[in-house]
This record gives sequence, C-alpha cells and structure tokens, in this order.
Amino acid sequence: MKTFFSCIFVILTQSFAFAQSEIIGKWKSFDDETQELKSVVDIFEKGGKYYGKIVKLFRMQQEDPDPVCTECPTDDPRFNKKVIGMEILKDMKKIGTDFSEGTILDPKNGKIYQCKIWIEGSDLKLRGYWGPIYRTQTWKRAD
Repeated sequence: MKTFFSCIFVILTQSFAFAQSEIIGKWKSFDDETQELKSVVDIFEKGGKYYGKIVKLFRMQQEDPDPVCTECPTDDPRFNKKVIGMEILKDMKKIGTDFSEGTILDPKNGKIYQCKIWIEGSDLKLRGYWGPIYRTQTWKRAD
C-alpha cells in the first residue's frame, strides 16, 4: 500500500511538472498576414512567472537584420533597445491549464497587450488583448 501511494505521488508530481514546463522552450512565431516565419522566442520560468525573449529574427533582405524598438513606448525600458534579446512576454502566471495576467509586446508597432497563453495540440496559442480587441497567434515548437 505504501508503494502504491509512493507511485501515485511520483506520477502526480511528474504530471504537474510537465504541465508547468509545457510552454518552456523555443517557439517559432509567424506573421499574422503572410504566415511567414518571423522569429524564435525562448520562453522560460523565473521566480514562478513565465517570460519570453526573442532569440532570432527572420528578416527580408532589405530589412535591418538587427533592429531596435523605435515604436515601443518612450517610458518603457525596451524603447530604442535591440529586438533580438528583448523580453516580449512578461509576468505570465500559470492559472489552471492556461497562462495569463502578463503582457506581450509587439515590437513592430510598440503596442503592449494583456496576454493569455495555452497549449492546443502541439501548438502554443497566444491571445493579446487591447481593451475589447484581441488577436490570436499560433506558434510552433522550434526545438
């Protein structure tokens, strides 16, 4: 009986750890309109919250390969900083099966959205809210 409860405890602990780490790792983001590969974002856990930073950009030949966020709000510490290495996901909390209560930044237009993340199949779904308006993106695992 003691062995049975030990096995159940190990299974539940591993299931909880897997659910927590489902979003951790590198994810490919895509342009909403063209569906072209846009970036690779590394999602990680820090202090019980989840963050994501851009580790790679896929740019057109005529675009700056190492841009800065000139569209970010001037009072945001990311203003005029390099997009590669920038934390675009901040302060996401695991709530039930989803992650929310954090924000996501679109460095292209400088807008910061409230954010919700969830896993759907093998995809990562991100929904950014700006008031009653929202948009949802699908990211694919990169690693």
